[in-house]
Amino acid sequence: MADGFYVDFGALHDAAEGITDTLDAMATKKVSDIDAPRSAFGHDGLAGTVADFCDRWEIGVEHLTKDAEAVVGRLNDAVGAYLRVDSNVQKTFAGFVRQPGGPDPAAE
Repeated sequence: MADGFYVDFGALHDAAEGITDTLDAMATKKVSDIDAPRSAFGHDGLAGTVADFCDRWEIGVEHLTKDAEAVVGRLNDAVGAYLRVDSNVQKTFAGFVRQPGGPDPAAE
């Protein structure tokens, strides 16, 4: 028999908020900020390698950002779904309690 489970809505919300805060912080620092003009490297080969690395890194960051945004959306969707189910269950049980069921069997 299952023991049931408990969902901490606040923890799910906090996780989504934490990811969003990280994404906001990442938006202020672009990979291109660490790139430098070719002349700063003193070697064309090195400058090209750094530029290539930064371009690829930026693509990777963009992919990670999209994935993280999807995770935030799913966490928020999960919170909403759990809250709807929880509310529906509460309403159902409240309906059972309010239904007339005859005399109280524990009254005797």
